[in-house]
Amino acid sequence: MVRVTVLGSGSKGNCTIVSTSRTRILLDAGLSCREIAKRMRFSGEDPEKLDAVLITHEHQDHVQGLSVLARRWNVPVYATQATHTAWRAWITPRTTMSLNAWLELRRQQYAASMKSGVYGEVDPAAGAPTDNPSMEIPSMAAAAEQPRQHAIRFETIVAEYADEPIAKGDTPLPELEELLPPDNAASADPAYLPCVEHFRAGISFDVGDIHVTPFTIPHDAADPVGFVLQAEGMRIVLATDLGYLAPNVRMHLRGADLLMIESNHDVEMLRDGPYPWIVKQRVLSRVGHLSNDALGEYLASEYDGAARHVILVHLSESNNLPALARSSAERALDGRMGLLTNRVHLASQNEPLESIDL
Repeated sequence: MVRVTVLGSGSKGNCTIVSTSRTRILLDAGLSCREIAKRMRFSGEDPEKLDAVLITHEHQDHVQGLSVLARRWNVPVYATQATHTAWRAWITPRTTMSLNAWLELRRQQYAASMKSGVYGEVDPAAGAPTDNPSMEIPSMAAAAEQPRQHAIRFETIVAEYADEPIAKGDTPLPELEELLPPDNAASADPAYLPCVEHFRAGISFDVGDIHVTPFTIPHDAADPVGFVLQAEGMRIVLATDLGYLAPNVRMHLRGADLLMIESNHDVEMLRDGPYPWIVKQRVLSRVGHLSNDALGEYLASEYDGAARHVILVHLSESNNLPALARSSAERALDGRMGLLTNRVHLASQNEPLESIDL
């Protein structure tokens, strides 16, 4: 039996566990380590028995809890070399200060940004940190009390997520458990991971009894991928953060027993919504996110109808409604849906989806 549990999915954090009787794999770690562990235990999974974490790309809503989780349970991390490098650049402070000091500074900066009410006019998750002083947090002067402040340069943190501007109180603070004993080897390196395995898109590998095939996806990250997981005769496909359904993506979607696919936004809600125009353009672009309409068109025209379960993931809280995403998918699947095939599920940002056994 293969079990799939979406622990959370949306613009503020994505994480899914796939398990067999022998192997447990986490797909992305976009929630905090504490939240991942809590949701795993709630779903009947033991975080201490994780065999690997597979990372699709380096945006914060997919890696928020990665470093803490990997260190706490000594879990191997699988990522492309470009994704690993981009993640290291994002998480590493540009200074020789200790990790504990850096985390405390980050905590102060988060708190200051919440007081200032600044939200996502910029999107550092989508690219390299900016050096434009106009993009810095207005309250960065609060860091002046820290020693050696003149040597520190941090990426802008006024926007944390790939397509969701920050609302007051939404930004996760560094967890207390991230503070490490001074004599811990990892305390000097926030990007320290106990074990990293690099893979390439298109080249399969095995984790325990799960066969993994990563494939390239169109998204504005260093080297983003989706995954095909095969175990015990079942084929599970994760395809999220898609600017569009490229031909290679469509090929890998075929023959899935369970399909996790993005239904991020309603186009009209996005166009009329509160986002700055530059963010709207990014989401609508061919390296942005997949709309309800785009997914519906694929399901109605090219989808092979093989999956027992279709899980709609990465729904935007600001630019979509669960009812809109579901109705669009179900209309597209009309005539193909049956008692045992093509059941449509909606992944939630705030709670785990009920586990699906294949």
